[in-house]
Parts: sequence; C-alpha cells; structure tokens
Amino acid sequence: MLALALAAPAWALEFRSVAAPAVVLYDAPSAQAKKLFVVDRYYPVEIIVSLDEWVKVRDSRGELAWIEAKNLAPVRMLLVNVDQLEVRESPGPAAKVVFRADKDVVLALLEVRNDGWIKVRHRDGMTGFVQSTQVWGL
Repeated sequence: MLALALAAPAWALEFRSVAAPAVVLYDAPSAQAKKLFVVDRYYPVEIIVSLDEWVKVRDSRGELAWIEAKNLAPVRMLLVNVDQLEVRESPGPAAKVVFRADKDVVLALLEVRNDGWIKVRHRDGMTGFVQSTQVWGL
C-alpha cells in the first residue's frame, strides 16, 4: 500500500511598522474609503494581504484595516501586551530588571532566541530581554 504524505502549509507571519508619523488606516484600499483610526510612527502591524499601493493589516487588537504601502517600513517593532513589562539584563526570570515598560509601549526587536526570550530596545536606547509572550508583533 502506498502512503501519500501531504505537507502542511508553513504559515509565516509577516510584520512591519508604520514609517510615517500619524498615518490613517481605512476600511478599504482607497483614500476615499472610511477613515478608521490613526496610528503613530513605529506602530507594529501584521501584513494580511498586499496589493500594489495598499496593504491590509491587522493590529494587536485583531482589527483589520488598509494602509498605503508607502507608509510601512520593514523595521520590526513590538508592542507590550502586559500591564507592566520587566525588561531584564539577560534572558531568564532571575536576571536583574533593567527597566520597565507599560502596556502599549513600542519596543524595537533586536534578536529572537530559541528559548522564548527576545532582545529589545526602548526608544531611549536601553536594551534588555523579555519573554516573547509579553509582546505582540512576532
């Protein structure tokens, strides 16, 4: 008997960040569409589908919207998704706390590790490690 193995699709999430200050997100791929909300520079979004000049994105709350492609940057930013994030000097829960960040603060992604910890940087230049489950945008 011949067994047929079907490979499961590999779904890789793609994230970008907003490149320009105060960018409008719309309910359809057109500047004449309904304006939904405004996001600031560095705000991370998940790419859902790309058209020529427009990209459908999902935010950390799961909301879908359209943004002009020219307003996105390949820079990976993360959004704190816990009330208060403790950023540590090295990976591990016993490491010294370098700084704290409140919910919805944006951090730059510097390094993804295989142990569930990632290295991040605050806009003020401070760096450290956080658990990947405490941020959105990976």
